[in-house]
Amino acid sequence: MRSLKCSKIILMLFAFMITTSFFAQNIPAKNVIENQKLSAYLTDAVKDDLGGDSKITEAILAAYLRAKFSERYFYNWQDFETRFSTYKLEYPHVIKNHEERALQHMSLFQDSTQWVLPFNYKNGKPVNAYALRHLARQHKMVDIAFYYHYQNQDIKYLNYFKNQLQSLNVAFHLGAYEKIEDGNGVYEAFRSGYRILNWLHIHNMFLGQENYSDADQLTTIATLLQHGAHLYEHNAEFKPGNHQTRGLSALAMLSILLRDFKGTNKWYERSMELLEQHLSKEINEDGFQFERTIHYHMSDIGNYYYVYQLAKISKLDVKLFWKEKLKSLFVSLTKLAYPDKYAPVLSDDTDEPWAEKNDISGALTLGYLLFDSPKMGYFANKNVSSNMFWYVTDDQLNILNNIESQFPTMKSVEFPTTGYYIMREGWKPDDKMMIISSGLDTEKPDHQHGDMLGVQAVANGKVILPNYQVRYSLEDLELFKNSMTKNVALVDNELQGKQYTSNQGGSGFGKFLQLPKPKTIVWKTNKNLDVFIGSHDGFKNIGVDYSRQVIYLRDDFWIVKDNFSSDEYHDYKQVWQGHYSLEEGANLIRSTFDNASGLDIFQICETDSVFSSGQRGKQWSVITKRRKKAFNFITVLYPYKGYSNRIDETSNEPKIKGWEINNSKLKLSGNNVSSLSKQDESLCFSVKKIEYNEILIEFSEVSDVYILFKDDSFVIQSLHDKNIQVLFKNSKFIKSIPLKPGEILTY
Repeated sequence: MRSLKCSKIILMLFAFMITTSFFAQNIPAKNVIENQKLSAYLTDAVKDDLGGDSKITEAILAAYLRAKFSERYFYNWQDFETRFSTYKLEYPHVIKNHEERALQHMSLFQDSTQWVLPFNYKNGKPVNAYALRHLARQHKMVDIAFYYHYQNQDIKYLNYFKNQLQSLNVAFHLGAYEKIEDGNGVYEAFRSGYRILNWLHIHNMFLGQENYSDADQLTTIATLLQHGAHLYEHNAEFKPGNHQTRGLSALAMLSILLRDFKGTNKWYERSMELLEQHLSKEINEDGFQFERTIHYHMSDIGNYYYVYQLAKISKLDVKLFWKEKLKSLFVSLTKLAYPDKYAPVLSDDTDEPWAEKNDISGALTLGYLLFDSPKMGYFANKNVSSNMFWYVTDDQLNILNNIESQFPTMKSVEFPTTGYYIMREGWKPDDKMMIISSGLDTEKPDHQHGDMLGVQAVANGKVILPNYQVRYSLEDLELFKNSMTKNVALVDNELQGKQYTSNQGGSGFGKFLQLPKPKTIVWKTNKNLDVFIGSHDGFKNIGVDYSRQVIYLRDDFWIVKDNFSSDEYHDYKQVWQGHYSLEEGANLIRSTFDNASGLDIFQICETDSVFSSGQRGKQWSVITKRRKKAFNFITVLYPYKGYSNRIDETSNEPKIKGWEINNSKLKLSGNNVSSLSKQDESLCFSVKKIEYNEILIEFSEVSDVYILFKDDSFVIQSLHDKNIQVLFKNSKFIKSIPLKPGEILTY
């Protein structure tokens, strides 16, 4: 019996040893390998190629790795001087930026800096969490490396890099660095991943420099290996979000570039497997990144691009799934672009605070290079962006000399999983486009703003209903993340974003713990109009039901109808971004632009007041209907060009692009019926009964419909947010038919 127990224990230990040896890596994660010991971690095949362990000197190993970098990196470091000359010629504007950022970093941080708070800048002021996180990413160290070359290889800039890298190694051995659990972890996947990307860039820039000795090069390699081992150990399981994706991208890059070392094949397997999970779970079926922002969408493009590009250079197999998902990220950008090839601001876009658009041309230039798509070529530049110049091959750069471009034909499109809906006139410079936000990611809504069912729009080459980019370090981040800086509807003093909280590390980033849950009721497009109907539960806490209808009268203007109902009295509001004058009080406000175009916001149902406010040079107007249990805003958003094309505020019966208000040839009855009509078309709101000639149309409840009469036939489309029953009656027949939101009937 005892012998049997011993046998079982031995078998269990044997199984454990096999398991741990299978999953264990060779590179240590808890210390940086000494240069003279690096060769011991090479694969046996590489050792044999270099003459065996005993013959591999530091000089031989450094020369070998330099040769491999010339083959495997994005460009051959031996061509750096030629590339740098081209860079200076094609991007003359960046030298000032590199200089400012480099000198700023060096003026604030010692080269042998500390890596744990609290500590002070060189000027004696305390370093905050936001600054420490950016120090950990080492973005500005890239600028210092460039400045070294701009300054005729002044050795002090190269030494600054070497000393700062070594200071981190010292801090790591002493444990004197910010830990992951404290919120500002220096070795957290996102920050460590960016540091690897930046240090690889710098390493390749310095490989041809005499002052970057064999020993310096091997110290950098050993440091990068320790980083890779740390990422491998701390990222065994999938974690949602761009932080792990950035780290896994770096781990995959290291596994490709440093595959001469034992165990890096396991890094490749794990990073590619987990990145595939991120592609599967975080790139929605409609092609948009799950955090619902352009910024993080394009950041993920970078994460996957670096790996895919290096794998292609090294002729490594990458699954077709990878290619298809990566391509979908680029295709989705083409779908939501404005006519001027820029894109709207969506939630936490952070590149240019208070900007009202996103530049997506750089990303789509990469997409064109990867996938040779003329549809992407339409948005591509003749040059890649300056920061990506170093991540493309010479052959790819040559492709940009003759870009094949195809003019877009797509009109209105949807992103049903992500929850973006786009109403588009076309792609000419003055064409109109609107985007509606109706989505909330359940896994990680951290970057979401209080803009549920909010809209943005462009027309006549101008952003007429803007949203604004943000910056995490700014004190008014909460304001610009929440509803007062969006084009949304509100109740009383309620904002959509609730329970705002800063992140653990206190770097400035903050998120809402409570946001409205949206429901898209219908999305329909046809030759006459586009219809979006949605609702959210953001005002349930005060007993208010809410829904929004957005109707695009194709190529003319939009109508936004906000529906509120409650058992109690409330103040109901619309917020509109822009600089508005009050032409007719709350019922007609107007913004104008430098090209004689403008936006008229006209209320068909009378409202009570309008109040304007603003911050950071941005303004918004709040239109209010006071003390009502139920109310419907019916709002015309009319972009015009030229004074004579505006809504005539002096007219008692204004026409809007030929549409008449409450002057339909149909006989309408109901509860506070409103209408817009033009020739044979009518939009009818809160209507119960429609009579025309001998035809009677009656609805089971007060409803919103579009109706087109021609001769003895008609088309009717429900614009209502609920299912209704429609009774048709004339001298020859009577018929009752159910009609769903957005559904069309023809008789």
